[in-house]
Amino acid sequence: MINWNLISKILGQLLLLEVAFLMCCLVLACAYGESDVAAFGISAAITLAAALLMIYLGRSAPSVMTRRDSYLVVSMVWVVFSVFGAIPFLLTGAVERPIDAFFETMSGFTTTGASLIDDVESLTHALLFWRSLTQWIGGLGIVFFTIAVIPSMVGGTVRVFAAEATGPMRTKMHPRLSTTGRWIWGIYLTLTLACAACFYVEGMDGFDSVNYAMTVAATGGFATHNGSTGYFHNVAIDYTAIVFMFLCGISFTLLYMALFKHKWRDFLHNSELRFYVSVIAVATTVISFTLWHSCGYDVADAVRYGLFQVVSFITTTGVFNDDAGQWPHITWVVLTLCMFVGGCSGSTSGGFKCIRCVLLLQIVRNELRRLLHPNAVLPTRAGSVSVNYSAQVTLLAFFAAYFGMCFVTYVIMILAGVDSTNSITIAFSCASNVGPTLGLEIGPTMSWNILPEGVKLMLTLLMLMGRLEIMSVLVLFTRVFWRDR
Repeated sequence: MINWNLISKILGQLLLLEVAFLMCCLVLACAYGESDVAAFGISAAITLAAALLMIYLGRSAPSVMTRRDSYLVVSMVWVVFSVFGAIPFLLTGAVERPIDAFFETMSGFTTTGASLIDDVESLTHALLFWRSLTQWIGGLGIVFFTIAVIPSMVGGTVRVFAAEATGPMRTKMHPRLSTTGRWIWGIYLTLTLACAACFYVEGMDGFDSVNYAMTVAATGGFATHNGSTGYFHNVAIDYTAIVFMFLCGISFTLLYMALFKHKWRDFLHNSELRFYVSVIAVATTVISFTLWHSCGYDVADAVRYGLFQVVSFITTTGVFNDDAGQWPHITWVVLTLCMFVGGCSGSTSGGFKCIRCVLLLQIVRNELRRLLHPNAVLPTRAGSVSVNYSAQVTLLAFFAAYFGMCFVTYVIMILAGVDSTNSITIAFSCASNVGPTLGLEIGPTMSWNILPEGVKLMLTLLMLMGRLEIMSVLVLFTRVFWRDR
């Protein structure tokens, strides 16, 4: 039976964190003296009232959390945070319709980066910061942030972590999950601050450097300028963004082991990392050659633009320094494949994840070998860890669910009047939490505002499912989940 009182209590406690984030934006609004002071003040007050009400309703809840409770609470946290996070957009008038505001906020928290706002440069500083902050908090997960900062706030932390964590492999660096969370968030914060410092030295002002650093580290992609990082026309900024997007697409556990435990051999021989680097190298070579050969780019620019877009798409960041929607169609195919593959498990990136691709290729290889040697024992391994049959079935189920959701979304958008190219790339973009698409109507540089209302709502659900690895949300729609026994 679902423990609704406990879920209400946890949601209320987590909403207190959102109140704190809104108050930070309120302070920024006061500092800049812009017109959104009242909007953030009212948003914080409404969210605080809802949080206190939820905590009161769950005051006598038992602290035992079941597996079903954990899956439900994680999905509800992201939805509830997005609902209350949408209030500033509505009160400031930046977004007129509630569905659009919910879409914008869900896109932020899930680090998708798809936007319905045509002119972000017209937004106030506090609202721009709020967009970036939603992505930074959502980068490693709302609940995971809570586990790291205030572990006592979330009951059943291991189950909740399992429901929110990305990738098929769950590696703990310390017996206490809260300690693991603090270490990972320490690395995340360090990368963010280092990225901001580099951007500032290379010519961004303080506000832009912090905002772009948060969205790059979160591999989210929201920008403070309509031209994203391309607004600055700065080679150093482009390569800095490439480096930090690449690093944040690597497993944070692997980064920790290399930087603090000095296990560089394990780092360099990691099969997922090798696949990640190989895909980037091959994709960059193909696109750079195409830009040089077919589009008239010189070699240096072809490599820079090609590498930037490949890393941006494979890490599902979505920032851009050129309009890839105007490139030859062969580059669209390559970038769509990068969009599907995604980064490493345990990173801030979305997508199918490189480790799943590695395992899937091994399964296919083993099946081909088994045709010739039916009695052979052919293990599937993730590095030195043997993957059991149950985990392989889970992988194939995830693969089928991922493409199934993308296909259903594609068909519905076709029926809604969206063109074929945009439909398929939008589906992959939302399922992988990428943001930009590849097409002529809705390209990397354009907003998604022209989409029908029903399609926007469907894509909001797809973004959530992509961020929570599909199965964690899909299980809520099964009949067995809601049975009392």
